[in-house]
Amino acid sequence: MKIVSANEMRAIDRVTGERFGVASLVLMENAGKAVADFVISRYPSAIRIMVFCGKGNNGGDGFVAARRLHQQGKHVEVILLADPAELRGDAAVMFGRLPISATVVNSGQDLRTERVRQLLAADLCVDAILGTGFKPPVTGLYANAIEITNNGDVPVVAIDIPSGADADAMQPETAARARADAIVTFTAPRPAHLFASLTSGPTVVAPIGSPDEAIVSDLRLNVITPGDIAALIAPRAVDSNKGNFGHALVIGGSLGKAGAAAMAGISALRIGAGLATVATGKSVLATVAGFHPELMTEPLPETDAGTISNSAFDLIEQLTKGKTVLAIGPGISRNPQTSELVRNLIAKLQFPTVLDADGLNAFEGRANELNGKGRTLVITPHPGEMARLVGCSIAEVQKDRLGIAREFAREHELIVVLKGHRTLVVQPNGEAWVNTTGNPGMATGGTGDILTGMTAGMLAQSPKNPFAAVTAAVYLHGLAGDVMRDKLGEHSLIATDLLSGLPEAFRRTRTASKEKIVEF
Repeated sequence: MKIVSANEMRAIDRVTGERFGVASLVLMENAGKAVADFVISRYPSAIRIMVFCGKGNNGGDGFVAARRLHQQGKHVEVILLADPAELRGDAAVMFGRLPISATVVNSGQDLRTERVRQLLAADLCVDAILGTGFKPPVTGLYANAIEITNNGDVPVVAIDIPSGADADAMQPETAARARADAIVTFTAPRPAHLFASLTSGPTVVAPIGSPDEAIVSDLRLNVITPGDIAALIAPRAVDSNKGNFGHALVIGGSLGKAGAAAMAGISALRIGAGLATVATGKSVLATVAGFHPELMTEPLPETDAGTISNSAFDLIEQLTKGKTVLAIGPGISRNPQTSELVRNLIAKLQFPTVLDADGLNAFEGRANELNGKGRTLVITPHPGEMARLVGCSIAEVQKDRLGIAREFAREHELIVVLKGHRTLVVQPNGEAWVNTTGNPGMATGGTGDILTGMTAGMLAQSPKNPFAAVTAAVYLHGLAGDVMRDKLGEHSLIATDLLSGLPEAFRRTRTASKEKIVEF
């Protein structure tokens, strides 16, 4: 699903009418209906509902929502923050269709009357004051209304965007804006919906009538949705066999870090790869093999420190025969000999590869040797590893995650998965996809190894569609974490719990892919 700017959203609405014949009143009616439907489904016990409306089209959406909620038997109160004579266009039409009287407020003093105080004691508030066309800061009466709403203790559902927010913001803002417990927006999300931490709850993107052909953007930025990956996890043919789903080869592990390689291997299997082999130092092979009987193992020459030796190159090259994808890095260590092996493997084996952890650290100060031209090469750094690759601080990476990931992907002709809140998946051409699944409970050792294995497992199954395979792995990884967060809580979550959550993640993704409404 495309992410669009505020200006692009206005153009989409205009083109929808001019080229495709969908009247703006129809778009507004559909938008208000989507809000009302959301309120009824998510807040069924809310009877007294207050709708704060501005004088623009966001207020018009609010009038429609108020009318439809009233028709559903809710006790609705509309507070109009303007003189009705100031309403124009579609907003004026929808105000005229209200079946209830609105309370008109023209000043901050009017907001403090006993009548308004009584209305504020509602079960739920709908914020329809300002939409995505607004640029901060908000002042005057609207600022007063936002302050009052923020000081309340009832849930707030924002229409399009919390009032006062900058729709194009790529970072959390400090400017005053309305709080939101949920957001219902339309057609396509704006950058702030993904990056500005606008709500403590869900953001719903509802279609309201704009055809796909009208939704265009120069941002080259998208959000991963269940519909994007459903085809990759569709039910299998009845005559399937393990050879149909690829063979992942994991190169990793060392003394004290055998579990990382084992987790990557079993994750490749759990997400659907037909076979998985872990090649590791001979002294830790038994430990790796002991974790999961489903894993095949291969012993490799090792250093005195119990890490894989550079002399293992020829054997690894032989092991790639009959394999579909390599995963290099989990638990592999930063031993100089081992790092040299990693660089040799990347330089000399033109093989689909996922590179992570200390496999990435092998290229610290030598990122010029990391190039994916002519093959599939996926790197999955966390911010610290990304900082080491590009030679900057973690704070600098976090300040410009998208820009840094895009530049590295283009320069090195590879796929970048920059992990963290709103993990980014960037193609070699700079096109980027934002992941919305995952939670803070996944900030625990080993979840990166699970992602490495899952990415390799998806690539093993879909080698001809590598970017889609990577986005699917990232989405399912986070969703499995969400499943287990709901079951165990954030504090108790550990990496291998994600494997238990994968079956439900598959089920939820398949179900959600059939819905027209996208939620994150």
